[in-house]
Amino acid sequence: AGGVGLCCVRLGGPELCAAGWHRAELSVRQDGDSDHGWGCAYRSLQTVCSWLRLQQVSGSRPVPSLLDIQRSLVRIGDKPPEFVGSRQWIGAVEVSIVLQEMYGIESRIMHVSSGPELVQHASQLLQHFAQQGSPVMIGGGVLAYTILGVEWLEGSTNSADMRLLILDPHFAAADDLAAVKSGRWCHWQPLSLLSQTAFYNLCLPTLPPSLLSP
Repeated sequence: AGGVGLCCVRLGGPELCAAGWHRAELSVRQDGDSDHGWGCAYRSLQTVCSWLRLQQVSGSRPVPSLLDIQRSLVRIGDKPPEFVGSRQWIGAVEVSIVLQEMYGIESRIMHVSSGPELVQHASQLLQHFAQQGSPVMIGGGVLAYTILGVEWLEGSTNSADMRLLILDPHFAAADDLAAVKSGRWCHWQPLSLLSQTAFYNLCLPTLPPSLLSP
């Protein structure tokens, strides 16, 4: 899929913004797999895997297919054999398991009881993008997204004072980066994008210390 470059932006005053996804491939429904209605978390995981590949964490390992992801979860004993080839959803915990099984990458799981509650963890997300830079998978209700950055009015607990740079894995089209950008599939979004009633889990992949910038 197409590549995109993002840079870290810092705004004046108390506003802070970090976009840690310096370059990665867009892992959206472009490879022929029919995963409409169940594959968004898989696609978010694929974006993380493409980012790891570009950080040379995974060597020459290709981005795993949906079946590869399912086989990994069966191999580790998290899912039964019949999971392979199914249309069952996965979430942040399964994403972290695959990253560990395939790449040896540890992840931190963050829990929030609703979308607006994420503002209470804004400083932690800022720190993640400043120190790790890896895309973050967030899943809740029936949807998953990929977070590439966070903007926050420092110290505020008002959810209106926080935005997320979202790559939406629900995009389905030809390999066209312009369409991704113009269609708001990769765009700064308010926390109102997330449900006020659903709980969310976030998977924050962490790089080995040897790969982090000094």
